[in-house]
Amino acid sequence: MSFEYVKFGTAGVKISPMALGLGFRGQYDQDDAERVILTAIDSGINLIDCANVYGFMDDRRNIGRSEETLGRVLKGHRDDLVITSKVFSPIGAGPNDSGASRYHIMREIDRSLARLDTDHVDVYIFHGVEDMSLFEEQFRTMEDLIDAGKIRYVGVSNFQAWQIMQALRVQERINAQPLITVQNPYSLMNRTQEDELFPMLRETGVGLMAYSPLGVGLLSGTYRPDEVPDESTLWGSRRKRQIATYMQGRAAKVIAAVDEVAQDLGATMPQVAMAWVMSHPEVTVALSGADTVEQMKDVAGALELTLPADAISKLNDVSYGMRAVLDGAPEDVPDDLED
Repeated sequence: MSFEYVKFGTAGVKISPMALGLGFRGQYDQDDAERVILTAIDSGINLIDCANVYGFMDDRRNIGRSEETLGRVLKGHRDDLVITSKVFSPIGAGPNDSGASRYHIMREIDRSLARLDTDHVDVYIFHGVEDMSLFEEQFRTMEDLIDAGKIRYVGVSNFQAWQIMQALRVQERINAQPLITVQNPYSLMNRTQEDELFPMLRETGVGLMAYSPLGVGLLSGTYRPDEVPDESTLWGSRRKRQIATYMQGRAAKVIAAVDEVAQDLGATMPQVAMAWVMSHPEVTVALSGADTVEQMKDVAGALELTLPADAISKLNDVSYGMRAVLDGAPEDVPDDLED
């Protein structure tokens, strides 16, 4: 391996600059999912990112299956891996089946630990933001989980920069261990985080876990502006009504530029898109959403790819100002894709 392990934000624990996320948008089989995780580990990746709501193919009936799958792999690798899980998103229809209340957090950590078949989660992450008046309750609860040995560190996801600063202030006031990381989207298709989050990260040392670095698959090489995507793919099935939107204007130019850089370097599009994300010092770790062994092997090649300055400049220029909110698969055309 030619890459170096890095500090996880403000924490001392060392992680690979690429992680595997277990959202599994295109995976149906638990045995195949296990092989994906093992392939990541064989590539030198030591951070596996999960959540209590993750299953297979975003199917609510499969909530928790990703944690169960990771738990099967952990038996032979627990001491070598840093694992995360998340709490906040709805796991049912009950009044306490979501959010960041002490009740919900305490219940869900025990459920996650049972599925993972381990005694602790290394980093426990709030999956979203609730009423900020609850910050003291939720971060006190996290501190209690640290004291109980059920978690080691705290993180947040989908928080804005000002919300992270407020969280840090609350944690300081109640003498709680400060959060070490934020998990937000960042890619050539969506550079929103550069505006306010990046300056805050540089100031505080909080680490960024960049999710959707391939633009929810649009930079995977699977989709081309002049081709109708296969119905077996994400954008050819559940998001087929949106694909035309993202295959025009600036988005199409970004896809073409990534393809050109990949050809020039003898690399693949996923490797180039991932390497661009990892080239930013504000990014601690980029999260791969690989669903298959082949995809994992491919994107792991980015760990050994250093983009030359002219390639980075080309990608910076073509993607400047991109704000495509891909994860929600919006029906409307984003402003920056209308040209």
